[in-house]
Amino acid sequence: MSDSAGKLVGIVLVSHSAAVAESVAELAKALAGRSAGVSVAPAGGTLDGGFGTSSEVVSAAAAAADQGAGVAVLADLGSAVLTVKALLAEGDELPENTRLVDAPFVEGAVAAVVTASAGADLAAVEAAAAEAYGYRKE
Repeated sequence: MSDSAGKLVGIVLVSHSAAVAESVAELAKALAGRSAGVSVAPAGGTLDGGFGTSSEVVSAAAAAADQGAGVAVLADLGSAVLTVKALLAEGDELPENTRLVDAPFVEGAVAAVVTASAGADLAAVEAAAAEAYGYRKE
């Protein structure tokens, strides 16, 4: 049995806007069911409340979301992705087993939270979020 048995994958949502990150987190949690137990941490905006991304905000959100089963990070736009990649490259700024997930921000977040709430591992959460690229709206 692994150390992560019974623990859920945490989700971090990195956006240039605190309001967007918080709203997407709220939506994903609501659709997964509030009692799902998944830790979903919004990481939006800068430390002073402005638009942009902050490595400190992302690091704090990842630490808050970490339950010991890994952390899936979804980002909205270019520099948010670059911020996460830089933190991953540093190696000690994010919890162990943190992964940047290539997925659409809203649909991917919902898929990640729903999948994590079912107790899936990090690879399955990543796959579900990435699969959201194929969701058709026609």
